[in-house]
Amino acid sequence: QAHLVESGGGSVQAGGSLRLSCARSKYTYCRYSISWYRQAPGKEREFVSTIAADGSTNYADDVKGRFTISRDNAKNTVDLQMNSLKPEDTAMYYCQAAGGYYEACPPLLWGQGTQVTVSS
Repeated sequence: QAHLVESGGGSVQAGGSLRLSCARSKYTYCRYSISWYRQAPGKEREFVSTIAADGSTNYADDVKGRFTISRDNAKNTVDLQMNSLKPEDTAMYYCQAAGGYYEACPPLLWGQGTQVTVSS
């Protein structure tokens, strides 16, 4: 049973936009930092962006200025708005929840991923 569910992936042309969403169906009382990672075929999984429980954000250098992460704590969702997409953004995108704060919270959760394909 997936506790994190990603959605919003798809195929777009270079320069286009997509909005990914990560929904948390369980442990909704936990104070997680939520991050997006991506993994292209034949490459290691890499960090994309993170948003802490307090709303502070961080981005990988190659997505700064193009991607924006945001969270809606009432809905337990975190979105990743991706603009000016490039072919090199093509990857499976994964949502990660880390921390939790409370003892009953699992320290690390992963979603099953959503595919993003950008054509030139």
